[in-house]
Order: sequence, then structure tokens, then C-alpha cells
Amino acid sequence: MRLSIIVPVYNERDSIADLLGRVMAVEVEKQLIVVDDGSTDGTSEWLEQWAPAQPDWVLCRQHPGNRGKGAAVRTALAEVTGDWVVIQDGDLEYDPQDYTKLLEVARSTPATVVYGSRFLAGNPGMFFTQRAGNVILTRLTNLLYGATITDMETCYKLFAREVVTGLSLTSDRFNIEPELTAKVLRAGHPIVEVPISYAGRAYAEGKKINWKDFVSAVWTLLRWRW
Repeated sequence: MRLSIIVPVYNERDSIADLLGRVMAVEVEKQLIVVDDGSTDGTSEWLEQWAPAQPDWVLCRQHPGNRGKGAAVRTALAEVTGDWVVIQDGDLEYDPQDYTKLLEVARSTPATVVYGSRFLAGNPGMFFTQRAGNVILTRLTNLLYGATITDMETCYKLFAREVVTGLSLTSDRFNIEPELTAKVLRAGHPIVEVPISYAGRAYAEGKKINWKDFVSAVWTLLRWRW
């Protein structure tokens, strides 16, 4: 089971070296695709120096300007070769060692979509508005699509390659998360969840999602339901 790991990156100079080191240390057969989404803080320059020394299963791609997480994910999906695909944010909120939890479900069950839930592991380190937004969006997802998931907005979404590459995704920004969920549920793929760890960061530390992305997520869920 080869895992393709998609890492969309935008202005993560302080964390990218540590994050990629952790990803590469995970003991699974893998392909790593890093997409720099027009960073302006030195991330692009760091990746340009880092990439040439990496093995051939590491790919680095660059957008000339900032287009959004969804656009970066779609750029990477065009080049995945693994049996399974997972998305990894460029910060340190999620632990790459949790890939093994998701892959174990993929190995031991018929599931083709596995989500890592931050809420199944207990009380995730989120500030109040972030937690409330996640709960509202997840409940709306369950209501609209007849699902029973606990964490729609999780970054750790594991897909069988043929599932995710067949979704015809269009979102450019953070609304890629609800679009992915809406389309796999509409296609009849049940989502299995496993608990994962989470260490949330504050806006002062570089967190980028905001209330506008919440509104966009609601619209995306409604749009793809009807």
C-alpha cells in the first residue's frame, strides 16, 4: 500500500523543515508531493534549496501566486501514484505518525475513505470559535448527507486513489474540505473515522482560516447537496 502525501504550503517558513522531516520519517511506502502556493515569506526559497537533494519519490511544485489550499490540492492530485492519498497541512497541528492509524483501517476493512477525527480523541486544543464552527459544519454535513461523522473539517482525509481522483473537484480555497466530503458522500462512499491527535495554533502563530471560510463552507455544503 503506497501512500501519496499531499502537502499544500503557503507561508510556513517557520514550520516547513520540521514538518517535512516528520513526514519523511513515517515508515510507510510513500510519495510526497509538496505544492508551494505562492509563498512570500521565504518558504519558496527554502523549498528550492531543499528539493534537489531529495529522493525521486519527492515532488515539489510551485504556483506563481497564491491560489488557495484547494488549488494546491488539485495540482497535486494530478500527479499522485499511490494506492491511497492523504492531505497534510504545512504546519505542525497534525502528527504524521497518525497516518498509520488511518492506513490500518484501510488495510483491515473495506473502507475507501477514512477520516482522522480530532473529537474522537477527546477535547482537541481549539479555541471556542474554531470548535463551534467545526461542530456546526459537521452537524450540517450529517443533516444534509445522512452521515454520522464527528469532524468534517479535519485535514487528515485518507482516500483510495480511484475515489479522490474521480471527484472532479473545483474549489480553490479552504472550501475544498466540505467539497471533498460532500462529493464522497454523494458518490455513496461511507466515511470511517479514527481518533487522531491535534495541537491547534493561534492566528498569531500563522493560522489562516477565518469566518469567511466558515460561510464559504456552508455554501459549499448546500451547493453540492442540490
